[in-house]
Amino acid sequence: MISEEFKNLADWAMKFTLENGCSDARIVVYSGMDNSFEYRDNQLDKLEQSVENGMSLSIYVDGRFSSFSTNRLEKEELKSFIKRNIEATRFLAPDKYRKLPDPSRLYKGGGADLDLFDPQINSIPVDDKLQVLKDSVNEMYKKDERLISVSASYSDGTSENYKIDSNGFRGETATTYYNLSAETSLKDTDGARPSSFWYDTSVFWEKLQKEGIVREAYERTLKKLGQVKIESGKYKMLVDNRNISRLLSPVISSLSGSAIQQKNSFLINKLGEKILSDKISVIDDPHIPQARGARWFDNEGVATKKMDVIREGVLSTYYLDTYYAGKLAMEPTIQSPSILVMNRGERNFEEIMATLDKAIWVTGFNGGNSNSTTGDFSFGIEGFLIENGKAVLPVNEMNITGNILTLWQNILEIGNDPRTTSSWRIPSVLFDEVIFNGK
Repeated sequence: MISEEFKNLADWAMKFTLENGCSDARIVVYSGMDNSFEYRDNQLDKLEQSVENGMSLSIYVDGRFSSFSTNRLEKEELKSFIKRNIEATRFLAPDKYRKLPDPSRLYKGGGADLDLFDPQINSIPVDDKLQVLKDSVNEMYKKDERLISVSASYSDGTSENYKIDSNGFRGETATTYYNLSAETSLKDTDGARPSSFWYDTSVFWEKLQKEGIVREAYERTLKKLGQVKIESGKYKMLVDNRNISRLLSPVISSLSGSAIQQKNSFLINKLGEKILSDKISVIDDPHIPQARGARWFDNEGVATKKMDVIREGVLSTYYLDTYYAGKLAMEPTIQSPSILVMNRGERNFEEIMATLDKAIWVTGFNGGNSNSTTGDFSFGIEGFLIENGKAVLPVNEMNITGNILTLWQNILEIGNDPRTTSSWRIPSVLFDEVIFNGK
């Protein structure tokens, strides 16, 4: 957790900033640590560690605003640093919309511990982490003569910050993370080198999956041998829970205040309108314990709450911070998503696939783009042709095209299998009549 010394430094910086001409200010002191290791073909290929301490300041001077940061935290250096930036801010153009949130909207404390920090993170021996990597690689190393490479990566870290505003807000957060991922590549008979990866992530060391990651990556790669293009046409499209966020992200991005205000969104003036299939509901659920994305307040200190984002296809909210809400003459909400949770269906991925006579299962997106103002998209994909309920042929070098809103209006079924290790808890989804461009 942030030390009392750092908290006292933030309090001092706030007092000094206000005494030297600022009408309001926000001070954040932060500390973080990151470690990463990688084994490639049973050899340690990378070992990195970084530690960061710093302070960021947002200041309001004569109707003007600026923000800056430093990792030099001696008081004498901070004094000159703050004074220089106050004077520099006076040269900026006034902006009447730059202000701190209304105090009534701030988090006042009292929320239960969300349990996002693993206290043992600094006591886990490095040898234990390296052993996890060695064991992971050895799951498949030299087990198949077609293997070109096997790699496994491990990373962990902490992020802690203490935030105070001149409007009375004080808040502290501390989180940990652990990641284990793997990638394998194989030699195909036609000279191609298909590859695939798998991963797990957790807030706690004890809950991180430490076995089977490389084997899963290998099995996914193995299924890609013999990839081909198939005939262009309209197919049902099944997207698994690992990849579905790629198709939802253009919708969520279009809900941001900056996108709305800058007319860079295909969801302008759509509040209260049906935009997706009535099968789709998405809520922002920020208070799930031990979950990535959980928080009691956003980056402005505004209290978060469980809220509808999309209810049975109807758009319920935008993500509006104080600044963009002011520019749009709208009521502010929160700055950005916390944990997005989509409603679940009755069946999991395998059960849905078993019902399909002919479809394409998309296992990855390879490039492409989505037009943020129209929602038109073109994405490269790879995956499998499904026939009679089974994946029968690996496919790649194909594109899907269309419009994001039209795509999400043509929903046949939603799965019941979101990955709960992600802050986007979106299950597998089956779409109808998707345009695939192949040969």
